[in-house]
Amino acid sequence: MITAMRRRLDGHKYSLIGHQRESEVQLWRRKHYILLIILIAFAGLAAVFVLGSYGAETCDTVAHGFRCNTETSHYWGKPFAVVSCVLVWLLIARVGQYSPYFSVPSEIPSDVPEGCSITFAQILSRHGARDPTESKTEDYNATIQKIQANVKDFKGKYAFLADYEYTLGADQLTTFGQQELINSGINFYNRYQDLTQVVVPFVRASGEDRVVESAMNWTQGFTDSKMADPQARHGSKAYPTINVIIEEADYGVNNTLNHAFCTEFENGTDSTIADGAQETWTNIFAKPIRQRLNAHLPGARLTLQETIYVMDLCPFNTVASPTGDLSPFCNLFTTEEWHQYNYYETLDKWYGYSYGNPLGPTQGVGFTNELIARLTNKPVQDETSTNHTLDDNPKTFPLGRKLYADFSHDNDMTAIFAALGLYNGTAQFPNTTVVEPRNANGYSAAWTVPFAARAYVEKMTCSGHGPELVRVIVNDRVQPLTQCGGDSLGRCTLSKFVASLGFARSGGNWDQCFV
Repeated sequence: MITAMRRRLDGHKYSLIGHQRESEVQLWRRKHYILLIILIAFAGLAAVFVLGSYGAETCDTVAHGFRCNTETSHYWGKPFAVVSCVLVWLLIARVGQYSPYFSVPSEIPSDVPEGCSITFAQILSRHGARDPTESKTEDYNATIQKIQANVKDFKGKYAFLADYEYTLGADQLTTFGQQELINSGINFYNRYQDLTQVVVPFVRASGEDRVVESAMNWTQGFTDSKMADPQARHGSKAYPTINVIIEEADYGVNNTLNHAFCTEFENGTDSTIADGAQETWTNIFAKPIRQRLNAHLPGARLTLQETIYVMDLCPFNTVASPTGDLSPFCNLFTTEEWHQYNYYETLDKWYGYSYGNPLGPTQGVGFTNELIARLTNKPVQDETSTNHTLDDNPKTFPLGRKLYADFSHDNDMTAIFAALGLYNGTAQFPNTTVVEPRNANGYSAAWTVPFAARAYVEKMTCSGHGPELVRVIVNDRVQPLTQCGGDSLGRCTLSKFVASLGFARSGGNWDQCFV
């Protein structure tokens, strides 16, 4: 299977990026303010090029992810014409977890701080863009068939529906999603080049096909970058491969990269909290959208759920295009409605797997304790979701490595972020009005777990600082780490960072999984 996957990846094209470092927060902000002024001045000139360059080379970039139609792809709303592609610093992403990966705005510069050297880097990544799940693809197809069977007159921006053919698959990576992970591997290699030139990351993947394939795509991007680097150390063992694939099952398998073991969380009262929050919000935001769709599609008689299905078809059809061409489904909805849709997805993540669910953060405790072991070079101390057969074996869970890469899912990453104490200053989200990520400490489904989401945990030594420092970056947004006294660059000492993870180290309420 792995050999077949790798053959499918042949022929991808990409260009290497440089690695630029800046020193101070003030200098970083001043630099981008000046850049913003220049971009505004030349927006008219840029239009000539942008309107004709929505291809793969300009839309999905190695350094910053998806950058074309950002008012649409980060909101899933109407195109913002030229300005959206040029003035990227002005755009605030508000899209759900079906967004292509994009670089999230950060109040702290994400460059490696001046005078610092990275000594350890861990990436935790979501798989790349995929087709809908099997159950959803059936629902989407049925919705399209219902519309086409009952509507006799398709006009204006709805005209494409008359001949639209549903061709989306189920569960597998798209070509676009494969490239997202290749780009991620390139980016990781370049960001940590002082390490990647000489050492190889230890790679694990959860067992779902799309996750394993994403890990392979990532190693390809890393490997091709290293092979093109004349300063790198080469040889038969100089390139990464997938070292461990952890089995996934509906229940009963210990896997820190895929939840399925905590029965109260999976099947108890906590398992319906997110559904309730989404249902309340759906009854508020989706009713006027349904009314408009049914008015323009006489005879469709769409339900509220089918209305959301039509919205879902915007991102899924977009990432089904190898170059991320914008789907006409996207233009059926306003920018405000895409904000509301993003909030619908944010409620699902928050109340399903984060602080809004009593057992949400618990699902991320096992990985957090594995991370502590890697950071401190000490054996894993955990009795939750870790697989001791793997973690107690230095061949399948080695310590003392400088680079690690793990590949997982959006829900599991959401739980891990909560177990790590990220976004812990965010208030509980109301289910009756939109709260934007800027007002929620940077939290939304889009800003945290888009397709190909990536979180970096860095350990560094810095001149003028004695102990090693730790920093966490989620989709290029530096986390302030207030829980351990983070400084102006988002850094805590290693000891304070580990001390702040008391929830995970004490078991994270795992005993409540089996009441």
